[in-house]
Amino acid sequence: MALVKGVFFDTSVLLSGLIELGPASRNAHILLDQVAASRGGRPLTAWHCCLEFYSVATRLPEELRLTPADAFVLLESEVFGRFDVRDLPAAARQEFLRSAAREGIRGGRLYDRHIAEIARRSGSRVVVTDNGRHFQRLEAAGVRVVSATEFLAEARKR
Repeated sequence: MALVKGVFFDTSVLLSGLIELGPASRNAHILLDQVAASRGGRPLTAWHCCLEFYSVATRLPEELRLTPADAFVLLESEVFGRFDVRDLPAAARQEFLRSAAREGIRGGRLYDRHIAEIARRSGSRVVVTDNGRHFQRLEAAGVRVVSATEFLAEARKR
């Protein structure tokens, strides 16, 4: 399965793949198990996704919530050790915000836009997310946006 070159994982897949969130997280678990078993290159994610993972994981409902220490351990062992974690280059940050302001990006959409820009700049061919509508504009840049379920189904056909 091609889990590496050009494949970018969004926060939603990291969360549901590393924390048992019920039946909806099954395919994300399978994907992250395959990342762990992979001996080839490394899939991509964003530093921002790591921050979101930590933030969300430590404020989930009590029965699912991770302690800050446990959230860090998961990031360290499952993400930092297995993913190529990217960020927006410092020289591109001001232009990124200028562009967002020109386009009227508001509120939390800025964060998804930031992640999408990192995915695009890192040469991603596919973004795996369970929030596809947040990343639709990537498709105009030639980056496919698929759910964990769709990604697994496609990989099984190969």
